Amino acid sequence: MSGILALVGAGEFLDTMTAVDQVLLEMAGGTRVAVLPTAAAPDGPGVPERWAQMGIEHFKRLGAQAEAVMALDRANCSDPALADRVRAADLVYFSGGKPDYLYNTLVGTAVWQAVKAILDGGGVVAGCSAGAMIMGGYVPVFSMRMGLPRADRWQRAFGLVPDAIIAPHYNQFPELLSGLIFRHQPAGSFLIGIDADTALIGSNGRWTVMGAHRVSLRRGRRAVRFYAGETVPIPSGS
Repeated sequence: MSGILALVGAGEFLDTMTAVDQVLLEMAGGTRVAVLPTAAAPDGPGVPERWAQMGIEHFKRLGAQAEAVMALDRANCSDPALADRVRAADLVYFSGGKPDYLYNTLVGTAVWQAVKAILDGGGVVAGCSAGAMIMGGYVPVFSMRMGLPRADRWQRAFGLVPDAIIAPHYNQFPELLSGLIFRHQPAGSFLIGIDADTALIGSNGRWTVMGAHRVSLRRGRRAVRFYAGETVPIPSGS
């Protein structure tokens, strides 16, 4: 991966992420942005369209040429024409929604191959919330227990951050609750907690925090915190 991967905890297309997104555009070396609201498709008609419009308006305010790529199911993600639109971008941005749906919709498709081509070509790929979670080693399959989400099952994700479980919205609920949600982790995995309005930016094996809050690196019960400008020692995989 010679490009840049941005993992965002929450806050896509909001003013609180303007400074981070300006830097991502500079890193991308161009102004063509493709917004993919794929993860929001299970939330119902109109929801992906709303995220798409927010993304377009946000990046246009930053001087970019932004468009939505409405690849909302596997048929769309297998469409060469949509893949070409992704491949033409300098910055690809996945908004949030359902991580297991997003992974299963993208895996093995032309659109995902186009995303990989962006990274291989030195471009920028950003994912917020579910869009960040699929970049780790594992994606949780959630169920509800006593009114709370619980990661009961795990499936392999794209592994751009090998062995990682990426936990977005990390400061928006108690850390004890996070421990319960992600209690049964796959063997050998570790957790990266990314706060809202915060991004973890990776390039050539170096990971740096940007934004308003922090990134937490957890193995077992031990957590180490990192703040804006600090380098995070992400393991390179086993």
